[in-house]
Amino acid sequence: MSNIDRISHALSGTGRNAIVYHDSENPQHPLTLQTYRPEGYTPDRPVVVVQHGVLRNGDDYRDFWIDAADKHKVLIVAPTFGNEDWPGVESYNNGRIHDESGLLRPTASWTYAICARVFADLRAAGITSREQAYLFGHSAGGQFVHRLLSSQPHSPWARVAAGNPGWYTLPTLAQPYPEGLGGVALSEAHLLRLLAYPLTLLAGDQDTETNDPHLPSEPAALRQGPQRFARARHYFEAGKREAASRGVPFGWTLQVCPGIGHDGSAMSAICASLWFEGRMPDADAMARLAGQQVA
Repeated sequence: MSNIDRISHALSGTGRNAIVYHDSENPQHPLTLQTYRPEGYTPDRPVVVVQHGVLRNGDDYRDFWIDAADKHKVLIVAPTFGNEDWPGVESYNNGRIHDESGLLRPTASWTYAICARVFADLRAAGITSREQAYLFGHSAGGQFVHRLLSSQPHSPWARVAAGNPGWYTLPTLAQPYPEGLGGVALSEAHLLRLLAYPLTLLAGDQDTETNDPHLPSEPAALRQGPQRFARARHYFEAGKREAASRGVPFGWTLQVCPGIGHDGSAMSAICASLWFEGRMPDADAMARLAGQQVA
């Protein structure tokens, strides 16, 4: 059965599903689409692609969005990269950009490119008639999402948000990847396109743990700050400087999330409110969301 047939069959009804997906550029490495179709969803409604964190828990991240999916009648698709087929940070966070012999793969073969092909297959299956999807990632998924935006075409994406990444690929060709964009066949055109895109950086002001075992601690990461909240501000300011030095548009927004720590559930709710209600959650809702730690 083809990807399109599996998607069409699984998403013909409502509720949760787990769909095995074989990417054309990575056929030996299957992934799973953790999905949720709410009652009342129709193909003209939005699709949200959700990228999980280091725990590779796409099912949890799908579930973090269920309340918003039910409220706003949106389809949730969480591509899930299991550790067996996509081991370590090189396969997921950093995009599997090199082949087994160490040679650079074409950007269309990087892990990041899979999300656009998943969305194209949703369109081909008739599950959505939308030309663009929404893209959200938290923690390791936030690393994934902003590196996707740095290297891949933007045309599939209506809105993109990265929440609480552990560290960032800086918008400069002067530093080698993954600290910067250098040395991996990315160009000034990629950089200018990235700077102009209306990327939303979601940063919990309580995401300040310095001893988290999942917090990247290599020298390149530490140069960006001691913890995630500081690194978000560092990345945003780096983008602002790069755009100003070139005299080009700068489209990013740094959205500080008061009271929120390293919490994928809370960040999902905040992102849904920003996208589908046009505002941050109110003070009572933010108080309910605060204080959790869900990677």
